[in-house]
Amino acid sequence: MKLYDFAMAPNPKKVRVYLAEKGISLPLEPVNIAAGESRTPEFLKKNPLGGVPVLELDDGSYLTESLVIIEYLEELHPTPPMIGTSPLERARVRELERIAELGILQRVGTIFQNTSPFFAGRVKQSADAAETARNQLNTALKVLDARIGNHPFVAGDRPTIADCTLLAALEFAEFGQVALDPSCTNVARWLRDFKQRPSAQA
Repeated sequence: MKLYDFAMAPNPKKVRVYLAEKGISLPLEPVNIAAGESRTPEFLKKNPLGGVPVLELDDGSYLTESLVIIEYLEELHPTPPMIGTSPLERARVRELERIAELGILQRVGTIFQNTSPFFAGRVKQSADAAETARNQLNTALKVLDARIGNHPFVAGDRPTIADCTLLAALEFAEFGQVALDPSCTNVARWLRDFKQRPSAQA
């Protein structure tokens, strides 16, 4: 297997953090999406949507969604468990991962796209869209802040896929200069602590 990757993007980041937490080693092939490498005819054969990460399987086929890649690898390498060990635990972990993805990462992306000078002239920017996303982001952050509480990890006492996604989301917020609600002190403490883990450097 081989992972097509881009160091600056959040979705490849969460897969790399997952791999590091699991101790899984895969060859990485960089694809510079900023330079248009993901839009070449050759790459579009791997992922017609032109995104990364992409996992090339041993049979020559591809998986193209970060969460799907993680869950596939989890099926192959169930230890240590990073999605849970019971139906309810798996549901709770997936719930928190979705909040981190849809409520935080996607909202940060919307704010960044609608406020960054990088996108001016590339897309039709909307201050209203950015403001709506900012309100939704703050709501999701408060939900996660309450769920994290005093736990060391997003879903409890051990790292899960929710931690991988939340780290990628919050680092993307830092990159995009998207301010986070300072009242979410549990999230801030979690981020400070998780950044000390070797996987955070993946």
